[in-house]
Amino acid sequence: MVAKFFRGPMVAVSLCGLLFSTASVAADLNIAVLDTQRALVESEEAKTLVDKINRELKQEEADAKKLNDEVRALQEKLNKDGEVMSASEKRRVSKSIEDKQIDLQFMVNKLQKELNDRRQELLQQMVPKVDAVLKDLIELEGYDFILERGSLRYANPKHDITRKVTEKLNSKK
Repeated sequence: MVAKFFRGPMVAVSLCGLLFSTASVAADLNIAVLDTQRALVESEEAKTLVDKINRELKQEEADAKKLNDEVRALQEKLNKDGEVMSASEKRRVSKSIEDKQIDLQFMVNKLQKELNDRRQELLQQMVPKVDAVLKDLIELEGYDFILERGSLRYANPKHDITRKVTEKLNSKK
């Protein structure tokens, strides 16, 4: 009976000791938080590459918008004048809408694939540069851990090194 009585307090004392030793180890760790995507997007090189991609895909985007406007105009015409149209004219307009919607979906899918491919190219181009910057910062600042911001529920802003990474990316042109 006495052994059971003392077992609870002993476990509590052991847990307290473990917590205090863990806290002192955690205090010695140099931990940083990084939002890699934001660091990349805010870098001057990435902004330049994104602008270039946007310019290159501007015509395809304009073509898709024009086709979308045509579909919308035909749908409005069918809604507005459908009651006075002949059956064959309704079928012709409906078929035209359907054909244009198929073309539009194809264009949008193609544009989305192109954007995804370009985004992947951008990442492949920038990731080695981010890795080099991180290597420099790890050596300079002595970080033990660098955690990705997206995987954390909360991080004290004092640990965030995103701006440092972006500044170093900008200076390494």
